[in-house]
Amino acid sequence: QVQLVESGGGLVQAGGSLRLSCLASGRTFSSYTMAWFRQAPGKEREFVSGISGTGHYIRYADSVKGRFTISRDNAERTVYLQMNSLTPEDTAVYYCAATTTSPMVATTSTGYAYWGQGTQVTVSS
Repeated sequence: QVQLVESGGGLVQAGGSLRLSCLASGRTFSSYTMAWFRQAPGKEREFVSGISGTGHYIRYADSVKGRFTISRDNAERTVYLQMNSLTPEDTAVYYCAATTTSPMVATTSTGYAYWGQGTQVTVSS
């Protein structure tokens, strides 16, 4: 069982930045493929970014490319999402997700067995 705890959400003005963190339990964090998803009110949960266990394979949704950066610190069992140039369209609950069974970065929620509780990101115009 993997437990994930997100932090770093909040209220920010358009054009601002936030950094989300996700702390994972477990001794084999370096083997977990990690991802960030988000869900806005009335919308389906969508993939934002994902990173392989080694950090060598990274994917981004087109909507965040060039603005968001995912990274991980395996020694700290933490994955980060640096979000820059935020817009009101980025407002959502952001979820950290993990899989221990695949090295591939899936872009659908079914590819991840473990989820955090979510952290709210609100971008004001």
